[in-house]
Amino acid sequence: MMLSTDKKFPVACGCCLWTLLSLCYGLEFRYHNSAEVEKYLREVTRNYPSFTYRYNIGRSVEGRHLWVLVLGKSPKEHKVGIPEFKYVGNMHGNEVVGRVLLLQLIDYLTKGYHSNPFVTRLLDNTRVHILPSMNPDGFESSSRDCMNGFGRYNSNGVDLNRNFPDIFSGEDKEIREFEVLAIMDWMKQERFVLSANLHGGAVVASYPYDNSNRGSELQEGASVSPDNDVFIHLAKTYSYSHQQMHRGNACSDSNFPHGITNGFQWYALPGGMQDYNYVSQQCLEITLELSCCKFPPERELPGFWEDNRPALLAYMQQVHLGVKGQVLDADGKPVQNALVEVEGRSNLCPFRSGPYGEYYRLLLPGNYTFKVTFPGHEMLIETLSVPYGPENFSALKHNFHLERSVNASTPPTPTKPCSTSGVQPQDSHSAALLATPIITLLPLLLVSLLM
Repeated sequence: MMLSTDKKFPVACGCCLWTLLSLCYGLEFRYHNSAEVEKYLREVTRNYPSFTYRYNIGRSVEGRHLWVLVLGKSPKEHKVGIPEFKYVGNMHGNEVVGRVLLLQLIDYLTKGYHSNPFVTRLLDNTRVHILPSMNPDGFESSSRDCMNGFGRYNSNGVDLNRNFPDIFSGEDKEIREFEVLAIMDWMKQERFVLSANLHGGAVVASYPYDNSNRGSELQEGASVSPDNDVFIHLAKTYSYSHQQMHRGNACSDSNFPHGITNGFQWYALPGGMQDYNYVSQQCLEITLELSCCKFPPERELPGFWEDNRPALLAYMQQVHLGVKGQVLDADGKPVQNALVEVEGRSNLCPFRSGPYGEYYRLLLPGNYTFKVTFPGHEMLIETLSVPYGPENFSALKHNFHLERSVNASTPPTPTKPCSTSGVQPQDSHSAALLATPIITLLPLLLVSLLM
């Protein structure tokens, strides 16, 4: 049984016939094996079919399914204007707190939809994907050791967080693991806007870049991305909504100001998943280290949930930062693969419009100049004033309307390749100073919404 047993069984509770999930009781705080997780996700979709959907993105080396649960108003398909968000847990098999928290988050969201105003608004305006375990083989082989046990790697003995393509590392001939290929294919199918991957062994929010080729992105020991201000805001959103992370000293051997760190400044990490998300897939991702002990005793799990629940919710809400919309051609039709660039932010791989002509740019409140280019059309330059979208669960909506080029012989806009040269940090024209008051207010806003 996976139901909590710390309360008496009510006679009138017919819903308690479920073996893994109950409308009357919470999901039990313990480490559930892969078969139990699969069964639990199946029960969730059976009992909440209108706003949940379970799908498989691939298999592990040993053949275990990589199950994802989607929650949202339209769980089975993307809707224009609704951003895609994801949480990935258990990338390292012996770092298990994130796996537990994501199962608890599913339980919380399913029970809160239509009864909790915050959860209802979140799921009505966001499509949330949750992968509880990216490395189920590693989990099944793990020893319950606090720091140095087995299970970190997959069944081929590979660290999955060193196996992604890395633009900073030059020529890439590395063989991709099954689990990594599954994630890469997943990101091609779903154009995620914001993401976080959950780890253990420290208590800190780490943000890109994780690596560097020691070019202009390297500044005072940090590898600084063009969206550094946004990443700092995202990391602080989590750390200050967490009960302890923002103090920066939750573990005896750590000292992280504000509970955040630039990944490279902490330690260089080639082939990491968060840099791949950001650079190659235009999805902003941070890494959340959630426990000093990688495999803590089960009695401590309820405390981890209480510490992280407000932060998990606040971070999801940040998918509504900035601007979203469609790029439309001269005939008013959506166009895919248009360049959508923000002045002062020279991304290594330029952001482009996706299917349905959609684009999303996570930005802090401020004024931004956009440059939109598409073959056969005039370059469009517009300046937008961007408000703080998360409080309304929607980024600023703005469509870019292109005009056909007056010169019929105008050559197509050249494809901009990804490059690690000439990387500069963003200009300070954004209202970066607003980040601190925004973050300070987040926990208070969440508490009021969750009550």
